[in-house]
Amino acid sequence: MPANTKYLSSPGQRILKVSAAILGGYLLSGAIHLAAARIPYFGMNLLITGTLTMFLLWAVFMIISFLSKNGWKIWGIYIGFTLLFGLIAFYGGGPL
Repeated sequence: MPANTKYLSSPGQRILKVSAAILGGYLLSGAIHLAAARIPYFGMNLLITGTLTMFLLWAVFMIISFLSKNGWKIWGIYIGFTLLFGLIAFYGGGPL
């Protein structure tokens, strides 16, 4: 039985959601880890466990992007938070 078309997104929205899931989620999880590495006495432990936690965060952000109705909105949210955490990582104080 085919899916009801009112629940399907357009091909353009589907491309935006997939690209936000793969690229946007990866960039956001990386920016979060870079900002968290600025916290004193937390940065070295984060480097050790960063691979696993970054993969878990990436998976969560992938799921969130597919739950969204609008691909442009999720891209805007991901880019905004990536810039925010990137600026914290660049200008924040700490061990780096």
